Amino acid sequence: MSKLKVTAAIVGVALLTSALASAQNFRRRFIEQNEPPPTEFIAARWRFGTNGWFGHMGWSHNYPASDQNLNTFLERVTLVNVERLSYRIVELGTDEIFDYPFAYVSEPGEMQLTTAEVANLREYIERGGFVLMDDFDGREQLDNMRAQVRRAFPDRNFVPLTLDHPVFSVGYFLDDLQGMAEFVPGGNITYFGMYNDRGELAILAGHNNDLANFWEWYDQPDMPLKPAADAFRMGTNAVIYAMTH
Repeated sequence: MSKLKVTAAIVGVALLTSALASAQNFRRRFIEQNEPPPTEFIAARWRFGTNGWFGHMGWSHNYPASDQNLNTFLERVTLVNVERLSYRIVELGTDEIFDYPFAYVSEPGEMQLTTAEVANLREYIERGGFVLMDDFDGREQLDNMRAQVRRAFPDRNFVPLTLDHPVFSVGYFLDDLQGMAEFVPGGNITYFGMYNDRGELAILAGHNNDLANFWEWYDQPDMPLKPAADAFRMGTNAVIYAMTH
């Protein structure tokens, strides 16, 4: 190989290494862990095993702005002891999940849970934990989410919830479950619920919806006010329901 080719190869490797380092640094910044204050409420954003449909990063979509903005709303409109930074990334396969009774799951359509994660999901629900699943659409993602949860609860099914369910009025009354549908992909929104042994709603899954998009981008000029407000109301209802049932 000529000196010119060797030099070009070295330069190419150096540029590739630099690009990969930059990408890795960006990823580390993007998923930087947060150390929450010692408030009454801390939302756990679960990190879980994935099938790669969204580059193994679906769990982190809209993080951390959506987490921060929802907490800010909760702080202003409820008596819950919560602050803007009251959130934390928690690995589903670890015992840390049991420290936080409210969990947020982004892109459950990308779930491919490990054996430890399946066991923890079951125990979390049995202990009284509450999970809000968000940002998944289409039949394939719905089927995948159901199949993964069924590994933990083979004897239970998700059921569609109607507007008269208490979760839609426990804090704010939602007058239309389709109010956000026009601004998200997937068609009509359906909220599915799975119940624990005590008959309490334990998993609330909003299919064909993306609450976190509204939470993150609510202040953008092209974001309609009413659906964004409904998204914050829905998030608040989920938190209040989780803390009172």
